[in-house]
Amino acid sequence: MQKPTDISTNISAEDSYGELKTKLNKETAKITWQELERHYASGAVIAVANGHDLIEVGCQLSLDNKEVVEQWLTAGVMAKVDDQQATQWFEQQATLWAVVVAPWVLVQEIAP
Repeated sequence: MQKPTDISTNISAEDSYGELKTKLNKETAKITWQELERHYASGAVIAVANGHDLIEVGCQLSLDNKEVVEQWLTAGVMAKVDDQQATQWFEQQATLWAVVVAPWVLVQEIAP
């Protein structure tokens, strides 16, 4: 069975997905909540639940996979950061994993 191919670039969809995943992985970093507050104020911060792959969520969001993203939103895998969570992270002076998938900043608590 052949891999699906993107005719315009002659690169397989699987290769492109792998490249996207690698790119997002390289762009993931630890960041303090204080550094994220301005993004939170603009409504651009989305929390990804612990136990879920931050990079995979970023890939699906980047690929505009609406079906998967809607399932995750419904299941609580990802959600816009609310005031209660923002206050908690502020008070804890939390450091989070973050990756940008414009216009969003995806964050995840660092597991102990």
